[in-house]
Amino acid sequence: MIFSNLNSNFYRKIFLSLLSVFFLVTSLPAQELPQEVVAKPGDGIYLLLKRHGLSANDLKDFIELNRRALGPNNTLISGRKYKLPQAVPSSSSAPADPATPAGETSAGVVRKFEIFGKKYENVTIKNQELKGAIYYLVSGHGGPDPGAIGKYGGHTLSEDEYAYDVTLRLARNLIESGATVYIITRDPNDGIRDESFLKLDKDEVCYPNQTIPLNQLQRLKQRTTAVNNLFLQNRGSFQRMICIHVDARSRGENIDVFFYHDERSKTGSRAASILKNTFLEKYNQHQPNRGYKGTVSHRNLYEVRNSLPVTVYIELGNINHSRDIQRLIIADNRQALANWLTAGLIRDFNTNK
Repeated sequence: MIFSNLNSNFYRKIFLSLLSVFFLVTSLPAQELPQEVVAKPGDGIYLLLKRHGLSANDLKDFIELNRRALGPNNTLISGRKYKLPQAVPSSSSAPADPATPAGETSAGVVRKFEIFGKKYENVTIKNQELKGAIYYLVSGHGGPDPGAIGKYGGHTLSEDEYAYDVTLRLARNLIESGATVYIITRDPNDGIRDESFLKLDKDEVCYPNQTIPLNQLQRLKQRTTAVNNLFLQNRGSFQRMICIHVDARSRGENIDVFFYHDERSKTGSRAASILKNTFLEKYNQHQPNRGYKGTVSHRNLYEVRNSLPVTVYIELGNINHSRDIQRLIIADNRQALANWLTAGLIRDFNTNK
């Protein structure tokens, strides 16, 4: 009898132990094995993530999962299998861009945009030609990096300041035509300036209000990530990313405005060609004997290669050539550049929407 009771207590303890282990195991969160997908020709990581419902937030985890399978500079290899991470939810939506506050955008409405400065902050919506279009405008460099530096009449010319001024003028034009505009590289106090010689400063930030890092690759990643996150929030809309720069070449090399696009993007090629042809027409109209030698080509630039929206990268001229400098330092010329780019982007919208 005593022996029987001992056996009973022994088996009861074993049973309870096994039962507790069972509940412990079944209560643990299920760990899903990463899904494997095959990279297609021309795929970049952002495009692959987008195609499978993921976002730029998942980039770091993707690289960690597939580090041994990636090519140089974290490129994908066509035909190779890659593991997809579990989606990382965004903690919150990005705040509304101060350049595009929510509200009425009907023709005739006057809107206030402080980023354009006191003189230009009140913008009248003139028409709805670009209604539904979304633009991400990225002026080159900024913050600790002034970009190309030129000299003229004892004055220092900084690429980032002149590219930014043209970018702001373009943004204002696009808003006048009913577009939504995100200004990615932004200065809190410059606004649109009509001086010939624009003061160099280092207080630019990256959308929405991020300090721009000194490291070049980190800068490019920062603004590309900002654009890609916005692109995914606005999926389904007509979207373009426009990068505006000023080139630096020898003093004797006069160049026209020229355009780059991603080699893999037929739409990017068409958009760049439309812009170039618009400049050709405008020069033929306003300076018929001048000639225009701007070009369209593809180039393996980080922002162009890794951005989700169709991207056109623009060089406005050579900051070291006296004739090109006139294109930059005369405010009316900067406005003409913005006007012609606007005309080209309206054509692109009507052609490719």
